Amino acid sequence: MKTISVGGTSGLQAATINNVARVAGVSTATVSRFLRGDQVRSADAIKAAIDRLGYRPTLAARSLRSGIHYAVAMIVPDIVNPYFSSLAKGVESVFRDTPYRVFLCNTDEQSAVEDAVLDEVMHRVDGIILAPAVEQEDAPTHVREQGMPIVLVDRELSDKSFDSVLVDNGGGARSAARHLCELGHSRIAIISGPLSNTPGRVRYKGFMDELNRRGVFPPGDFVQFSNFKESGGQDAMHRLMQLADRPTAVFCANNSMTIGALKTLKDLKVAIGREISVIGFDDLDLGPLLDPPLTVIDRPSEEQGATAARLLLRRLGGTMDKEPEHIVLPTRLIVRASCVPPPSEQHSTGTPS
Repeated sequence: MKTISVGGTSGLQAATINNVARVAGVSTATVSRFLRGDQVRSADAIKAAIDRLGYRPTLAARSLRSGIHYAVAMIVPDIVNPYFSSLAKGVESVFRDTPYRVFLCNTDEQSAVEDAVLDEVMHRVDGIILAPAVEQEDAPTHVREQGMPIVLVDRELSDKSFDSVLVDNGGGARSAARHLCELGHSRIAIISGPLSNTPGRVRYKGFMDELNRRGVFPPGDFVQFSNFKESGGQDAMHRLMQLADRPTAVFCANNSMTIGALKTLKDLKVAIGREISVIGFDDLDLGPLLDPPLTVIDRPSEEQGATAARLLLRRLGGTMDKEPEHIVLPTRLIVRASCVPPPSEQHSTGTPS
């Protein structure tokens, strides 16, 4: 009979759960609990044994034995948005060392697509991390009633019985408004996301409340509502630049709209940091390398995803009856060169490009 190679299984009989238990010095039941994602005392020893032996239990076999799929779904509204990519990276980093695999689904901000995806994946996964396209409870509640744990990220529902992991959207937006006011700006515009979802609504309110508290009341055409997409940021900034009395500073309420707004300013040859100040919500990978470098409200997107994943793992471990957790992570202002004191009147009220 062939023996198990401690250094690997190439060309030899595949390692079994019994081999893992023997090398780790634990029972097969303990290994099984570890593979389900349960907390066990000998987790490090089991993981080391699995690595040494190259043990790879098949998902199909485990699912047949336990009724567990060893899979979770992450459903996001816009996979193109770098924020959701970073969020997914954080989720995957947690599940990487567990038997669970992560499947990423995109809804393109459409509630009908989200409903269809939820209906499909609930029969294929053990849990869901959801950034709702539209903040309505019907579909998520139906899924949870079938025994499926759901953790919300980025956006929440009026039903607070779901676990959720958000960031301090309001505090971040207030920091943006405060920074612009302290630089001396009074003609301040906002390119806001839709008020129908949590980040759009809370950032808009936080920004406007802070401006008003400081005696700054932007005129109606300085408030541009958009769709959290690059094209929306382009169009909104173009409208602002066509005004006879332009703003001297603009807050873009997410990274995609910031990119679109910067493209418009480049096309119109409007000098950022001289003719206009720009601050965005969410840092960009190339933000420090732009000319000038971009001032932003940053949030820990990878940690947000990892936190949501850890919450879901606890639910998968049998804590469905525990009270829901609502976690809010902090944001921070990163000051760079795209925000400066307002230009002289001769520069700020000229003919639009």
